[in-house]
Amino acid sequence: MSHIHERVAALRALLAQHDLDAWIINGTDPHQSEYVCTRYRSREWISGFTGSAGTVVITKEAALLWVDSRYFIQAQQQIEGSEFIMMKVDTPSYPDPYSYLVQQLPEGGRVGIDSATLTVSAKASLEASFEGRVVLVPFSDLLDAIWLDRPPVPSREVVHLPNDIAGFSSVQKLTMVRLAMAQKGCDYTVISSLDDIAWITNLRGSDVTYNPVFLSYLVVGRQQAWLFTDPGRFDAETKDLISSDFEILDYEAISPTLSAMLKADDVIYYNPDKTNLLLFAAFQGNKHVTGREFTTDLKASKNETELEGMRKAHLLDGVALVNFLASLDTKKGTYTEIELSTMLKQQRQRNAHCIGESFSPISGWAAHGAMCHYSADEKSNATVQGDGLLVLDTGGMYTFGLTDVTRTILFGTPTEEQKRDYTLVLKGNLALANMRFPEGTCGYQLDVLARQFLWQQGLSYFHGTGHGLGFRLGVHEGPQSISVKPLAVPLKKGMIVSDEPGIYKEGRHGIRIENILAIKEDVKTEFGQFLSFEVLTICPFERTLIDKNLLTVEEIAMVDAYHRWVFEELKDLVDSAALPYLERATECL
Repeated sequence: MSHIHERVAALRALLAQHDLDAWIINGTDPHQSEYVCTRYRSREWISGFTGSAGTVVITKEAALLWVDSRYFIQAQQQIEGSEFIMMKVDTPSYPDPYSYLVQQLPEGGRVGIDSATLTVSAKASLEASFEGRVVLVPFSDLLDAIWLDRPPVPSREVVHLPNDIAGFSSVQKLTMVRLAMAQKGCDYTVISSLDDIAWITNLRGSDVTYNPVFLSYLVVGRQQAWLFTDPGRFDAETKDLISSDFEILDYEAISPTLSAMLKADDVIYYNPDKTNLLLFAAFQGNKHVTGREFTTDLKASKNETELEGMRKAHLLDGVALVNFLASLDTKKGTYTEIELSTMLKQQRQRNAHCIGESFSPISGWAAHGAMCHYSADEKSNATVQGDGLLVLDTGGMYTFGLTDVTRTILFGTPTEEQKRDYTLVLKGNLALANMRFPEGTCGYQLDVLARQFLWQQGLSYFHGTGHGLGFRLGVHEGPQSISVKPLAVPLKKGMIVSDEPGIYKEGRHGIRIENILAIKEDVKTEFGQFLSFEVLTICPFERTLIDKNLLTVEEIAMVDAYHRWVFEELKDLVDSAALPYLERATECL
């Protein structure tokens, strides 16, 4: 950990040079992405923590890392031996990063942060938290001076999705956005979110690992649209396809172009949660209308072409999953965590439509399975043998959609505790998937369905029950979610969400069961339109872990019906050698 010590020391020297008392690293990029390209993995570079969420604070005396419950175990292991101290988010005995700074710094202390990663709304929130006792100082990124081998801004080639895959052309999507602009009385909208830009342009890139996006900004006017990215990333054919809809300008040209084109009376629509301070400076003198990007809501409800593509992706994924599961010797076999996720990846790649994985696989054996976002590396790669549970959370990216599926796989003989825990998690998964609910219902109103059986036994899990999924985009996509957080976003027809309750017992085992659900229209009664879920994931549950005594007659019927469907969908598609496994795995309970 000597390199971590050296990096922190170098940053502290810069703090002294610029009369700063602390520096905040939020670990994102200028687009507020959850997953970032190598250039913006600043949190990992300074601390060694590789998770996708967390806040670093460096003061003259301390180095601290705040993480949520998904990462408590992982973060503690990864910062061990360094001077970093782990702080637990939303835990009463730990202050949040900003309260900590107010408590620790002298009155008038100066706190720096990279302006390119600080949004308009985050600035206001931080200043409110500081209550005037310490001063927020948006600044150029200090890491540039000490991260000597920092990767450049990537500029990989992009590809264009044809309309028969995307469902709507970019012209149709621009028309939808312009209609929304007109309803808000706006002349321009400025879009920073990379997945929103990929959706509206029907372009996909590879600047961020596992996320088919490309670093860019987009400005949409009433008559014209400007795409700010490296023009060199387009081949002649792609450039010709999109040039009639978008003027392509350099990535760095966004601010000067906006400043030059805007007239004093132009009205700008933007999202303060996604717009960084450097970009905001280019149009802060204009009148604003703020809100979530129009494109975020438009792309959340998948069109029929997108939905059919997602169904096809899950069918191909089911074939790969069953071929993989059938190949395992779960009684006497010996594997490693990485070997198992690689075996599944290879099964997916047998199909020409599979582009790769949709996210970094989670393959956690025994105690590692209790780390819900565990990522095996060469150092931690455990041997899978004997009795125990493997949590395998993976996904495939296909030409016409993506998947995200978790199955808990039994090796050897289960304990009664493991069977009980698995069955309680399964009951929650079934309860959510089979719910009918009125239009206007939000995800947080359904969350307890998946948790209820664990709660009744004094058990729980501390992550969300469901996240939105993109169409051949990010595996995490808003605005919808299913969690305890009271997010006022109604679930709508065409939205896709995960259903993934779990349980994690540190040092013992983890269990998660994840299916993907599409929201569809159901009955319409005198009480209004009702919605329900269509299950997309096609893969057997771990039948030998199910304790029938804990299931109701109705729940047994649900499992049997699901397994009958899985069998019928896959029986003619899987390898002949996998058919006996499929038959056993889908037998009636």
